[in-house]
Amino acid sequence: MKVHPKRGALFCTVMDCGAVGKEKIRIDEEQGVMSMERTFRYRVYSQYLKERYEEKVYKIPIQLPVTCPNRDGRMGLGGCIFCGEEGAGFENLSALMPVSEQLQTNIQYIRKKYKASKFIAYFQNFTNTYLPLEKFKAHILQACHEDVVEIAISTRPDCIRDDYLAFLKEIKERHHLNISIELGLQTVNYHTLKKINRGHTLAEFVDAVLRNKKYGFETCVHLILNLPWDDRDDVIEDAKMISALGIEQVKLHSLYIRKDTMMGRMYENKEFEMTSMEEYVERVILFLEYLHPEIVIQRLIGRAPEENTLFCNWNISWWKIKDQIDAWMLERDTYQGRKFDYLNGKALRKLQQLSCSFME
Repeated sequence: MKVHPKRGALFCTVMDCGAVGKEKIRIDEEQGVMSMERTFRYRVYSQYLKERYEEKVYKIPIQLPVTCPNRDGRMGLGGCIFCGEEGAGFENLSALMPVSEQLQTNIQYIRKKYKASKFIAYFQNFTNTYLPLEKFKAHILQACHEDVVEIAISTRPDCIRDDYLAFLKEIKERHHLNISIELGLQTVNYHTLKKINRGHTLAEFVDAVLRNKKYGFETCVHLILNLPWDDRDDVIEDAKMISALGIEQVKLHSLYIRKDTMMGRMYENKEFEMTSMEEYVERVILFLEYLHPEIVIQRLIGRAPEENTLFCNWNISWWKIKDQIDAWMLERDTYQGRKFDYLNGKALRKLQQLSCSFME
């Protein structure tokens, strides 16, 4: 769907997380976590970008004519059961436009309207590494614009490979650009991954993260915290797995349901129940409490196209739900990393504490 460049460009910036309150977190590094001071109750993406690039940065979505391996028969058919035909890029410019044209169109608009000078080229929709290496190289090279400070590439864990990463490392060094890889995981629950027809398991995800690290790239992980087959224990494990792997960023989504999907048909047949908005807020807060305090939060909740959508955010504006998350965290005086105490030998710390108490 071809849209005005304003919508295509703003989609990735308007969702930047904000936060409320002021909190200091003091944690002993010997106990497995990092000493730090926190101004916000969670680490805010927009603030992180300002710290890194010294000014506001705008994320420009780019759409390629690609698909996913669980759609075309190689790793499955039909795609993820929640994903519609347009994928996540429902507000992007046409995938038939060259990358350079998509980028230039949005940069010109945003530069004029907001006096912006730094941009992130975001390859957003479907699986952007799922194409022959030479074609992938050609698309990435078109994104090496003089005002682009970072290239972000959204893909799947089973579509990460050394030769693609080696090329990206060359681009990073040659053009002095940062490279970040966004991996769709959705959940660490193996049974749910199978249920939603992801076509990969947790092992492929771990492998992809480790390979990204080998080449010096930051990883952003996408999660859906209110999948019908997950509970709060899965949410906690999501946070623990991401923290243990040293992942740098996370993007949270609330599940929305499209008419033209397998999940849409399941929803209409009442094969599952959606969690309440209050439960989603509780899960977000729980996730943040167990998450490493240094991980950047790109997003707390997503949104969906109005057309052909059966369910989205309980018919409540996304920003109202985000405000509810902020308000409850402030009311409870809680913050990201409050329960981050489980790495680097938690049982041994407890043993040491017990021994010290006997000696006293």
